[in-house]
Amino acid sequence: MSPIQMRVVHPQDPEKKMMNRLQELEKQLLDDENDNEGDAISVISYTNSEWSKTVQNLISSGSPIQPVAPSSTSSTTSSSSSMTSVVSPAPTCSKQTIMEAASAIAEGKTDVANEILTRLAQDSNAKGNSEQRFVACMLLALKSRINSVENLSLVAELFSKEHAAATQLLYDLSPCFKLGFLAANLAILDATRDQPSCNKLHIIDFDIRKGRQYINLLYALSERGSGKPALVKITAIADNGGDERVKMVEDKLSEIAERFGVCMKFNVVASLKLSDLSRESLGCEPDEPLAINFTFNLYRMPDESVSVENQRDELLRRVKGLAPSVVTLVEHEMNTNTVPFTSRVGETSAYYGALFDSIESSMPREKSERVMVEEGLCRKIANSVSCEERERVERCKVFGKWRARMSMAGFELKPLSESVAESMRARLNSGNRVNPGFTVKEENRGVCFG
Repeated sequence: MSPIQMRVVHPQDPEKKMMNRLQELEKQLLDDENDNEGDAISVISYTNSEWSKTVQNLISSGSPIQPVAPSSTSSTTSSSSSMTSVVSPAPTCSKQTIMEAASAIAEGKTDVANEILTRLAQDSNAKGNSEQRFVACMLLALKSRINSVENLSLVAELFSKEHAAATQLLYDLSPCFKLGFLAANLAILDATRDQPSCNKLHIIDFDIRKGRQYINLLYALSERGSGKPALVKITAIADNGGDERVKMVEDKLSEIAERFGVCMKFNVVASLKLSDLSRESLGCEPDEPLAINFTFNLYRMPDESVSVENQRDELLRRVKGLAPSVVTLVEHEMNTNTVPFTSRVGETSAYYGALFDSIESSMPREKSERVMVEEGLCRKIANSVSCEERERVERCKVFGKWRARMSMAGFELKPLSESVAESMRARLNSGNRVNPGFTVKEENRGVCFG
C-alpha cells in the first residue's frame, strides 16, 4: 500500500497501559468494533512563523512547524506477503491498460480509448479481489471522462449524506487515517505543553465530522498532571450551522470529557465568512493556547488554479492572523491538483490501488461496510479523474507542495519528536489489533504511514 508521510510533535510516548485503556473506552463509548484500517494519509504541523501550508501544525509566529502527510506514488511503497497474496495475478497489466486508456483520452482518440476500456472491463469485478474492484472503479471514472454529461452528478454525490457516511467509515476502519489523527493530536499536545496556561486549550476545527479524533486528546489532557483540571474549548466551523449532527458530536464529546474529568466547552460557529474570521468571532481568550486543526478538508478548497479569489490561501492568511500556537494538517499524499491528466490518472491509480489492497487485508469481501467504503472511494476517484475546473473537488497535493505553501504563508516547519514514530507503531500494533502490511517509518523529517 502507499505510504503516508507525517511530521508531528509528540508529547510523550504513550504507555501500553494508556493505549489499552483508550481502546476499552473507544469500544464502550463509540461501539468501535472491527477496528481495522488501511490508507495513505499525511499530517503536517506548523508553527506560527510565516505564511505556509494549511493542514497540519500551524504554530504562532516564530515557532517551528510539523508536517505529516500520507504518500502515494511519489512515496516509497510497502506491502506484506499477506497483502500481495490477495492481489490479482497481473496487476501491472491492468494498471498499464488504465494508463493506455488515459493517454488515448488525453489525445482525443475516443474510439481507441473505448476499445481499450472494453479490454479493461475483462479485468474488472465489483465483487472480486482488491485489484478487480479497483479496476471497476477506474473503468467507470474513465468512461465518465469520455461522457462528460455525467460529471455534474459526480460532483453532487461528493456532498451527499451517503458519501459523508462512507468517508467517516473509512476513517474509522483504516489504521493509517487513525494514525494521522493521532499524530495531529500529539503535535497539539507537544506545542501547548510548556505554555503558561498549559491546563487550557482552545481548538478550532474546520471539519469536525463525528469528533472522534478528540477522544485520545481529551484523555491525554486528563493525564497531564499539571495539578489543575484541564479546560478545553472546541470550536467547530459548520457551514450548515448547529444542525443535529453537530449537536450529537457535542453531546458525545461532553460525555467523554466528563468521564475523563476534563472541563470542556463546545462552540459552533455557523456560516462564517473568511473576511469575518478573527479571534473575536471565534471567541478566543488572550490566555489560552490556540490550536487550528485541518484534517482532510484543505485539499478541497479552490486555489489559484481554480479561481483568482484563491480561497485556500485567503484562509491560511486569516489563520496566520489568529496567532495560533500550532496548526495541524492531515492530507492524502497524492499529486492530483495541477498535473496533466495522464499523470493524474497515474497518481490516482497508484494511491487508490494501494488503498484498495489495504482494505482487502483487513476486511472480508462480503462485508457491507467494505462495500460502503469502496463506493465512497469510487466517487472520489471518478471526480478526480473525470472532472475539471470547479467541478473537480478532489485536488490532492504531496507533502512538499504543502510545505512550500505553508512557508510562503509565513509558517515554519517544526521537526517531529523522535518518539512519534515509536508511538505510532505502538498504536498500530497495540492490544488485539492485527494490521498486516502496514508500516510506519521516519522519512523527510517526519513519519510515513504506508
